[in-house]
Amino acid sequence: MGRRAMDEKTLDPKGVIRESYNIDGISEPECRSIFFDWAIGVPVGEDPKDWIRQLLVLHGLDAPDHPMTRVLTEGLDRPARTGRRGGRRGRGIDVS
Repeated sequence: MGRRAMDEKTLDPKGVIRESYNIDGISEPECRSIFFDWAIGVPVGEDPKDWIRQLLVLHGLDAPDHPMTRVLTEGLDRPARTGRRGGRRGRGIDVS
């Protein structure tokens, strides 16, 4: 999908990312858990990296040292999985 600016309610409908920035003393593992909860809500067909970039503009610019900013930034660096790697092929067993 093309890049388009979205409002915060669309990007973070449950407000979990926004609230993570308001929790005093939140840890990186807690932010990672919140991020995964948020990420499963990104609609199929949307590019999560576009959504992450917009969240970083909304929240991360004002809090560059916050653990959620680090987690979101890591989300941009991770390659997307291109498919399931289960069964014999996922375990490296030759099926030919």
